[in-house]
Amino acid sequence: MNKRELLPAIARAMITKQLGKPATIPKTTDYPWLNEPAATFVTLKLHGELRGCIGSLKAHFPLIDDLQSNAIAAAFHDPRFSALSEDELEQIRIEVSILSLPEKIEFVSETDLLAQLQPHIDGIIFDYGNYRSTFLPQVWDQLQTPKRFMAQLKQKAGLAADFWSDEILIYRYSVEKFTEPDNAE
Repeated sequence: MNKRELLPAIARAMITKQLGKPATIPKTTDYPWLNEPAATFVTLKLHGELRGCIGSLKAHFPLIDDLQSNAIAAAFHDPRFSALSEDELEQIRIEVSILSLPEKIEFVSETDLLAQLQPHIDGIIFDYGNYRSTFLPQVWDQLQTPKRFMAQLKQKAGLAADFWSDEILIYRYSVEKFTEPDNAE
């Protein structure tokens, strides 16, 4: 099994097991790279709509552990949604994203920051005091301009869309994403 098939399959198996159904998790000895540290996000979609998304921004654990933890969290602990039901299991489509190391963006103003953002490439971490949020690069599909993307990111953090401070820190990252085929939906 290749990486593109394996990672969503592991996430699905973890969710299936959590629902009390039988599922097989591949042995990490068959895929040694699963033991390397990685930061992952697991996104669940139901009929094309977001159904759960949880992840890690930094690689603290082996890929297999981070993936399994985030799969369970996306299905059962995303505070925006009720826990995934057994009926929904066969209808969801799973996407796994592996994040690169975040890199700080240097800017002198919001206009300067917006000019540096790369739509459909950058995942962004917004950090201001106790306010923090992130959007994966896939979110550019819904929020196609840097201004809209940043406004929604600030709102997700709990701030006004037009909030600005020179104390804001912004980090960018890229992802390698692995999505179940359409026939899994």
